[in-house]
Amino acid sequence: MKNRLRLLRAERGWSQQELAERLGVSRQTVNSIEAERYDPSLPLAFTIAEVFGEPIEAIFSRE
Repeated sequence: MKNRLRLLRAERGWSQQELAERLGVSRQTVNSIEAERYDPSLPLAFTIAEVFGEPIEAIFSRE
């Protein structure tokens, strides 16, 4: 699954650690999602969308 997580985080000037704290996950989890090595659970995807104020489909897309 493709995602815009890195771009959205960079636009806000947040580090991976800052985003991880907002999401309640580890920095390694954020890194893995950004690198597209890990797809987040549906609840985490909803939390990510909420943190960025975007619909899920604006952040995640099928390849």
